[in-house]
Amino acid sequence: MQLRISEEITFRKLEVLLAYLEAGSLARAAERLDISTVSVHRALHSLEAGMHCTLFRHEGRNLVPTDAAQVLAEAARNLIADMHQAIRKTREAAGYSAGRLRIGSLFSLTATTVPEVLRGIKLRRPELHVELVPGSNDDLLNQLRQGELDAILTAMPEPEPEIESIVLFEDDIFFAAPADSAYAGKTCIDLRQCAGERFVTLSAGFATYRGFMEAFRIAGFEPTITMRVDDIYTLMNLVSGGIGCTLLPGRVRGVAGHRLQMIPLDSRYAMRQTICLSFKRARERDPNLLALAAACRMAVSTT
Repeated sequence: MQLRISEEITFRKLEVLLAYLEAGSLARAAERLDISTVSVHRALHSLEAGMHCTLFRHEGRNLVPTDAAQVLAEAARNLIADMHQAIRKTREAAGYSAGRLRIGSLFSLTATTVPEVLRGIKLRRPELHVELVPGSNDDLLNQLRQGELDAILTAMPEPEPEIESIVLFEDDIFFAAPADSAYAGKTCIDLRQCAGERFVTLSAGFATYRGFMEAFRIAGFEPTITMRVDDIYTLMNLVSGGIGCTLLPGRVRGVAGHRLQMIPLDSRYAMRQTICLSFKRARERDPNLLALAAACRMAVSTT
């Protein structure tokens, strides 16, 4: 027959037992636990009833612990310590209040936004170990869904029931060409006049690639793409080296260098990227993610 533990025996009552044995009196135990002496006495009496044996002898108004109480207390110390560890490990496995925070980010955000975010999160939670994983919109979103990342900084994803997204800022898309190209000095670019141009672009999983293709759909022709790459800094180097032109978000303007010119698009092709912080909606109260959201808001307000 399986032994059943009485409902009278709880972790809270075991904590009261330990507090009483360590404090030596009902009043000091009550002060330590921030409860009344009546609550301490009631918890000890209920625990004794649940154990079906004597835990205390009455000597006047004092409760003197028996050997049985000492045995139970020793087991309770180990049990409570094990439960604290189990709770910590369980929450860490789910990503809640873990000592590590895994953040995914677009390459283009690592120049200015991400460093500011990382400084902000370290100020709020200095003990937190932060891992940064760069990638494309699609790859990062998949890793978030699988629980491999805690949060991602990307262009706004399509709405999903399980994903919460907080808008951080919007960014204009520009035509990018070598500084010494025929486009130098133009105030805006009509993509229809670029039908014979060679282009380089990011791979299909990046939000900038989707914007690139949408702009040329509006222009009415399919661009000649000579090369696709998987990070925006390589793409910028290819453009500045004369391999081809492309479309780039304005946030990389500060690191584009003098060999590359970023020119506004004609209003017919104008588009913006909405950059946001995304995480699983079930974790919206996670202290680490709350600190991250606060750091993101502060970062974008100062850049």
